[in-house]
Amino acid sequence: MVEALRDVSLEIKPGEFCAFVGSSGCGKSTLLNLVAGLDLPTSGEIVLDGRSTHNLTSYEWTKIRRETIGIVFQAFHLVHGLTAEENIALPLMLRGENGREIAQRAEEMLDRVGMSHRRRHRPAELSGGEQQRIAIARALVHGPRLLLADEPTGNIDSHQGAAIMALIRELAISGRQTVLLVTHSAQAAQTADYVWTMRDGRLVSRTEHMTELVTP
Repeated sequence: MVEALRDVSLEIKPGEFCAFVGSSGCGKSTLLNLVAGLDLPTSGEIVLDGRSTHNLTSYEWTKIRRETIGIVFQAFHLVHGLTAEENIALPLMLRGENGREIAQRAEEMLDRVGMSHRRRHRPAELSGGEQQRIAIARALVHGPRLLLADEPTGNIDSHQGAAIMALIRELAISGRQTVLLVTHSAQAAQTADYVWTMRDGRLVSRTEHMTELVTP
């Protein structure tokens, strides 16, 4: 059995923007997957919004993700057969909201990520940066309290990456979301309030001032 995380104990307060950095295989993405309920811990406890997740069923985790958590992936994970607008609307459709509410919210999010002019385009017709903007809008359209971002700049160039991180920061502050960011990029991590460095499945140091951050 591979022990991906060891002795990890931390508290993220509401509204904080926390980044996790470290070399590949150090446990960053595993930590994020555990918080999202995509993986389950073999020991220990995860508490979300004051509620223990210890005995949650798969259905209960799905409900939490639909209502409380937004996730942005490195690989975008957009549905290729849907337009940008339809991809953004998908979480609302899965929650059973009505057509007018869905259209209004999708329209608002398209505008907030600067993609109103690409609403009818499908993912294959969008650049990597544009796809990530749509993925961010989809992650936030249902108003989650927690945003999880797993290498959101990993598949785009540095210029686009800086714009994407500025956008995540802006949207999270305006929406009062708590953000957990996993990244290899020191530049991306600098948008966070503080940074945890991970090594071999452990949290080894916390950096408050981004100017002190050194790429692992």
